[in-house]
Amino acid sequence: MARIALLSNPKASGSKSYLPRVRSFCAEHPDIFHYEVEKAEQIGEAMRTIARVEPKAIVINGGDGTVQVALTELCHGGYFNGKPPPVAVLPNGKTNLIALDLGATGDPLAALERVLEIVRTGVDEHVVARELISLTDDLAGTRPVVGMFLGGAGLADAMLYCRNKVYPLGLPNGLAHVVTVFALLLSTMFGVKTGLLPPRAQMVRVSILRHGARTGRFALLIVTTLEKLLMNSTSRVGARPPGALQLLVVDHTPWAFMKAIIAGIFGRLGSHDMSGVHVERGDEIRIEGERSSVILDGELFEAGAGRAIVLKPTAPLPFLRLAA
Repeated sequence: MARIALLSNPKASGSKSYLPRVRSFCAEHPDIFHYEVEKAEQIGEAMRTIARVEPKAIVINGGDGTVQVALTELCHGGYFNGKPPPVAVLPNGKTNLIALDLGATGDPLAALERVLEIVRTGVDEHVVARELISLTDDLAGTRPVVGMFLGGAGLADAMLYCRNKVYPLGLPNGLAHVVTVFALLLSTMFGVKTGLLPPRAQMVRVSILRHGARTGRFALLIVTTLEKLLMNSTSRVGARPPGALQLLVVDHTPWAFMKAIIAGIFGRLGSHDMSGVHVERGDEIRIEGERSSVILDGELFEAGAGRAIVLKPTAPLPFLRLAA
């Protein structure tokens, strides 16, 4: 029986440079079952095959899109009779938010070696349960897609700006993100209007089931099940209603945006009420607007005209935390 099933996407831009090392490592470790796909449509068949080898852990090696489709298949494909093995994500792609949340940083081969070490010595104490975001529009029968971090409103525009305007400049990822934040600051705080900056946020209505709604222009709209809501902040529920989905909405004003950033830097976001900065939790969130578009784990989703984007939590999925 394979100790690890490794799912790789050679087409993912981040994995091309080190994929030969991954293949060599797998050749030296016969207890790793390595399955490569070239497009997302093959991931379902990959999971069906992986289920047959009964691995103790599944490792995903690919970009944000690969991770998202693989997690969607694990949640909705039924390949493991409702009990999938724990999942690890190698650091890869442009954002790596899921990998970072699970303690996978640095060299992907080092992370893969760490997974192998954990599986050989016992996985139980390293398993953490994570609920994911299940995204659909409000059409009956739409198959959900899942992820851990969603950006909407002005944040979605900034993420698309980074992808389409900044990444093509060839800057290192960290510097590209700094440039994007600076551009967002110019657009939000100083009202600079130019085609070189992210566009002004559109009107959006965000509602939490049984807890009301907010309508306006928002600089930031974040929904996540990650432990860290923004920067160093861990959401504190306090007297807020319980729920698996954490929601952060920041008004499209200079002071609200600056307060959210400062609170995030010092790990105090959500610790107390701030005007223009709204932190809530819930189990169903609807996002509606003239242009209802969001980015879930790096992938863009849009609802048709007059339709809402609906977010719900999934059942908990087991993951491997790689940090010591």
